[in-house]
Amino acid sequence: MRTEKTYIYWIKSYIRYHKLAHPSAIGDREITEFLSYLANNRHVAINTQKTALNALAFLYNQFLKQPLGDLGFQYAKQGRRIPVVLSMNDVASILSFMNSRDKLLFSLLYGSGLRISECLRLRVKDIDFAKSALIVCNSKGNKDRKTILSKALEQPLKEAIQASLKIQKQDNEDGLGPSLPFALNKKYPNAFRQPGWMFIFPSTTVCKHPVTNIMCRHHLHDSVPRKALKLAIGRTGGIHKPVNCHTLNSEMAGFALLTMGIYMPSIFLIQATGPAPTGLASPLSSFPQFFSPSVFR
Repeated sequence: MRTEKTYIYWIKSYIRYHKLAHPSAIGDREITEFLSYLANNRHVAINTQKTALNALAFLYNQFLKQPLGDLGFQYAKQGRRIPVVLSMNDVASILSFMNSRDKLLFSLLYGSGLRISECLRLRVKDIDFAKSALIVCNSKGNKDRKTILSKALEQPLKEAIQASLKIQKQDNEDGLGPSLPFALNKKYPNAFRQPGWMFIFPSTTVCKHPVTNIMCRHHLHDSVPRKALKLAIGRTGGIHKPVNCHTLNSEMAGFALLTMGIYMPSIFLIQATGPAPTGLASPLSSFPQFFSPSVFR
């Protein structure tokens, strides 16, 4: 639903920019003008401009059936930025001010290279303890991939799974269960009772599914861990860098792996489609003094 909401936002912005003109009455020239306005007047990032372009391309190509031609708009400028990097002590300090749930969540971001959305969408079926691996379903580009799971996270992850299954059992008694992808609930009406489909980080409340309108329990909203991270950083008192979820899942994991002498392309493979590189270890496993199971108590 996030993509749909984003597309709707940019389509509305496009219509408002052209004084509420109907999109079917305007076309390539107006799109070029709008995209150039975003770059030259609003100074948006290039990825933001690309998102707006994708939204308008979907509107014209898929909905209005008016294929777009070549658009000669001004691209937003993308400057070179130095990534934010934290030390192991910084990460340990941040985690020390989190509860067990948030500590596990951000350890997965850092140790397995997960995006925040990927981590929140993890289900019980996606964990392979035997192979110390995680399966990330419907990742970027709507593709599945496999990544590593630190041994240090196995016990806290098992405890989190048991807690989520307890919630599922209570929900099942009320005829509810976890939200299911696409039309799975129609093909398998009782899938919501199967432990494998339960979210590891379930929401504290139930809600109506935005598509099926069925009452269900979704995963935690991404604002919950973001607020927890901001609060933990504030409590450390000594970290003044612009840290966010991406810092932990990308730059930090890359930095830790790089200190182990692993070739940089191997790091990128963690977030690419396909299996993780053979022999690639999680940074959490390499620093047990920081991430022992007792840390999550």
